[in-house]
Amino acid sequence: MRTKYITMGILAHVDAGKTTLSEAVLYLAGAIRKIGRVDHKNAFLDTDEIERERGITVFSKEARFETGGKEFTLLDTPGHTDFSSETERTLQVLDYAVLVVSGADGVQAHTVTLWKLFRHYGIPVFVFVNKMDRPCAERQDIIRELSEQLGGGVFADFDGRNAEEIAGASEVLMEEYLETGTFCEESIRLAIEKRELFPVFFGSALKLEGVEEFIEALGRFTVGKECGEEFGARVYKIGRDKQGNRLTYLKVTSGTLRNKMLVDGGEKIEQIRLYNGGVSNQMHIDKDGKITFNGMVTQSADRSKSGVTVTALNYDTKNMNVHAAVTDNKTGNTVVVDRNSSGIGIRSQDERGQTKFGVTIGRDGVNIRGKSGKTVNVGKVLKMIKGFVR
Repeated sequence: MRTKYITMGILAHVDAGKTTLSEAVLYLAGAIRKIGRVDHKNAFLDTDEIERERGITVFSKEARFETGGKEFTLLDTPGHTDFSSETERTLQVLDYAVLVVSGADGVQAHTVTLWKLFRHYGIPVFVFVNKMDRPCAERQDIIRELSEQLGGGVFADFDGRNAEEIAGASEVLMEEYLETGTFCEESIRLAIEKRELFPVFFGSALKLEGVEEFIEALGRFTVGKECGEEFGARVYKIGRDKQGNRLTYLKVTSGTLRNKMLVDGGEKIEQIRLYNGGVSNQMHIDKDGKITFNGMVTQSADRSKSGVTVTALNYDTKNMNVHAAVTDNKTGNTVVVDRNSSGIGIRSQDERGQTKFGVTIGRDGVNIRGKSGKTVNVGKVLKMIKGFVR
């Protein structure tokens, strides 16, 4: 079964606990080993010096995690109105949004502004009411405030699963409830996608309360997107790395983006990076077998000349799993490498079932040999990936 991909943004009025929730989600989903804190200046997603100095998010950042058989790209955005343009740029690429509301403060001015933007872009929304460990209003009072000040659909408490609230979101859900006393999950997913239903969850991101249930719901009640064959993408940000190289941030909406590929306007793709927090998970192994990571030579990959590019697609620190792509620079062919507690698995066939890479097992472990005759040692590659991905 093909992986389904979802781009999800997390947005809030400043100080509602947005980045803290992002950290909690990534930690409990196994995407990071250690949970950071904004006030400790070690948050995984607030990596810029000015962000750590001021204790606020200034630039949107990307991170990835998996749940419910779907791969999520999480975009953490600024909550301060001074940087609202950075936030709005991400909205055009979102499949879903998470609106974080402080239980202690309720709906605030920027919360209303964000809600109007969600409506404008037609984005389905999950609501997480944070800081419930502090003195707060009752849950039903918060639900009522959300309904009155935001509107546009039914806000339902998914922690308590108030069936009558959910049934009121659409005729389909009402009919199911009256006939069976329950709901089909597919009907709930459809109501959320159509913005008829807005699930509300309560908890404390700082204390990891209510976050696991929230992650589980994201896996169950979202619809993963399948890509078509023809390449298409949407650009949402232009930036530069520390070396001054221009970076174009985009969401691939269909097809495949390849290195050295020509896109509209005749521009050539010089390098593809998958960012996770402030770190790019792309390494290049040159013809001499030297590894470069963000321009810095780290170590030799293999005694032989390799000529391949290794991209860490996902590293699950909780379950000690590695998922990586190794591309032969000469042929452009790619093999996917998976390593878990059961050992190393190689998937070296394309969609037509044709083998692209040869795999050999020698004294130094598993090696991948491309049709160009170059080899790379998988064990060493995985070890390097583990060292680079937090």
